[in-house]
Amino acid sequence: MIVCAGKSERFDFALPIGVGLINAAINLTELCVMERPKYLLFVGTAGSYDTDLAHLEIVTSEGAANIELSFIMGKSYTPLENILISPGGLVAHQTIVNSSNYITTDAEIAKEMKRHKIGLENMEFFSVISVANEFGVSAGGVFCVTNHAVADAHDQYNRNHAAALDKLDRYMKKFVLPSLRGEGDE
Repeated sequence: MIVCAGKSERFDFALPIGVGLINAAINLTELCVMERPKYLLFVGTAGSYDTDLAHLEIVTSEGAANIELSFIMGKSYTPLENILISPGGLVAHQTIVNSSNYITTDAEIAKEMKRHKIGLENMEFFSVISVANEFGVSAGGVFCVTNHAVADAHDQYNRNHAAALDKLDRYMKKFVLPSLRGEGDE
C-alpha cells in the first residue's frame, strides 16, 4: 500500500492519510484494519537538516523519529521510544526522518539534529512507521527535499513544492512502481 499525506500532496498511485502525526496515525490505522497491506510505502516532501542535501534530491528511509526541539535543547525527556526502524528493508535506508507537527527554522537546531544522525523532517512519517510496526508490516518512505531547516524554510518550501511533487511522481513511476509490480526483474 502506497500512501501520501493528501491535501497539497496527492499522487494518483497513493492513498491520502492526512496531514500531521495525529491524522496520519488515525487514518492509516483505519486503512490497515480494512485493507491488511503487506507493506506501507509513504511518499512525500521533506525538509532537510543537512544543507549538503540539495533541494529536489530524492531520499529514502525506513527509520523515523519523534524528537521535539525541546529534547534537542535538553529541556525535556520522554519515556516513549522516539526512534523507530522498520524491519524488512523495503527501501534503501539513507537517513532517519523526524516527525513533528512543527517545521524547524533554526539552523543551529538543524545542526544538532544532524549530529544525532537525523537527516530530514516530515510531519507524517513517524506515524507511518509506528502503524506499520504495530501491524507487523515493512514500511519505508520516499521523500523529495523541498527546503533546508533555516529561517526561510517556508519560502523555500513554497518555491520548490510543485517541482518536488513532479519529481516524486516521475521517480515513483519510473523506478519504484515497476519494481513493486515485479516488472524489469529479468
